[in-house]
Amino acid sequence: MGRLSRERQLLDSAVSYALTEAAVVTPQLLSSPTPCPGWDLETLLNHVVDSIRVLYEAITIGGVSAAAPDDAVRPRLDPVARLRRETARLLAAGAAPGSAEGTVFIGDRELTAGAVTVAGAIEIAVHGWDISVTCGGARVIPSNLAAVLLPIAPLLITAETRSGLFADPVRLARPACPGDELVAFLGRQPRLLTPPEARNA
Repeated sequence: MGRLSRERQLLDSAVSYALTEAAVVTPQLLSSPTPCPGWDLETLLNHVVDSIRVLYEAITIGGVSAAAPDDAVRPRLDPVARLRRETARLLAAGAAPGSAEGTVFIGDRELTAGAVTVAGAIEIAVHGWDISVTCGGARVIPSNLAAVLLPIAPLLITAETRSGLFADPVRLARPACPGDELVAFLGRQPRLLTPPEARNA
């Protein structure tokens, strides 16, 4: 399997995980607090949708525009429906030939499209975990996905780029599964008391 197809596979896996966790969201849960300080679940879902739109632009046009989201000028759909719609569009674009090739310009930063795709997979996966925790779930990021993202995350999320995106890493007192290690690196306190059988479900 080539490098670019591997990057797209990571994105597919992250999206699948996030959508699975979002499937249990109900209107009553939208006002629930999340692991993201100051954000309720509706705000979190809207942020994930916006992040997916940015990623879509990055891999399709090689840059990110400053245009307002289209939902700013038309009635909004249910946030989970919006998430499904935008992830479907993203995955369709990611499957197109050449979509993960070349250079992407984000502000004054220049990144490879492959790096942006993996960064998107990390973002979507960790917010999938946030959604799961908010909804009372016990399923951490799947080990086969987290184990690949874990050594890549420090290359993309450095001390210089972490500010404003993720909290400082959380130190774990004992060994943990890759999913717990990944969310801890991204500033979250993993649920280390979750039974192993539930973690890997």
